[in-house]
Amino acid sequence: MSRRLEGRTALVTGSGRNIGRAIAVLFAREGANIIVNGHQHKSAVDDTVREIKNLGGTAIAIMADVADPDAVASMIAEGATRFGSIDIAVNNVARRKRQPLEEISIAEWQETINYNLNSAFYVVHYVLPGMRQRGWGRIINIAGYDAWTGHISQRAHNVAAKAGMHGLTKAVAREAGVWGITCNTVAPGAINTIRDKSRYTHVDTEAIAQRLAIKKTGDPEDIAEACLFMAGESGKFVTGQVIHVNGGEFML
Repeated sequence: MSRRLEGRTALVTGSGRNIGRAIAVLFAREGANIIVNGHQHKSAVDDTVREIKNLGGTAIAIMADVADPDAVASMIAEGATRFGSIDIAVNNVARRKRQPLEEISIAEWQETINYNLNSAFYVVHYVLPGMRQRGWGRIINIAGYDAWTGHISQRAHNVAAKAGMHGLTKAVAREAGVWGITCNTVAPGAINTIRDKSRYTHVDTEAIAQRLAIKKTGDPEDIAEACLFMAGESGKFVTGQVIHVNGGEFML
């Protein structure tokens, strides 16, 4: 049976661990060449590359700060030189600061918007010309559903950035569709990820699970599967949409 992403090249930002890593590994299993990206944790990025290669896949590591447009430009150029093209781009980078609204400084607001929203635009800006030239492309943004509901307090900067990402998805889908490019958002709900538990002492995972229709939290692989649908030919008629993967916690 043919693999769904055979011959494609995918850039997955923030793919050293958790959701990004799951996406990178699944895409590699389906035949894609993978550009694994990280900024601060090179060992995690190298681990993802190693896992992909152990599966028989092809991957390279590029350390780059996606909040820096020049670094993004260099990363895209290096990836395209190595593989000939970048066909799929997954924007999976976010910083989740928890701060009361009145305590957010101007600098902190700008930093969060730059990292959580502008970074996605930078990637789109630099991958779009090549996708347009080839007449094919897939752009997938990862953005939480709190941008829809605003239900998480003390995250005004993050919620605003992710709401902007949903808007960016629609704008790119509208303009780039004529070139054979789709753009969609996958919105994760409660996902079991490896994290610094000292920063999430307020989180009761079991209580969260009981709020879900299916009564259990999800795994990074659940998000990866949704992204895979968007990345291949199966998702060719889906664009400008948000796919909510949240176990029924939030329903449109």
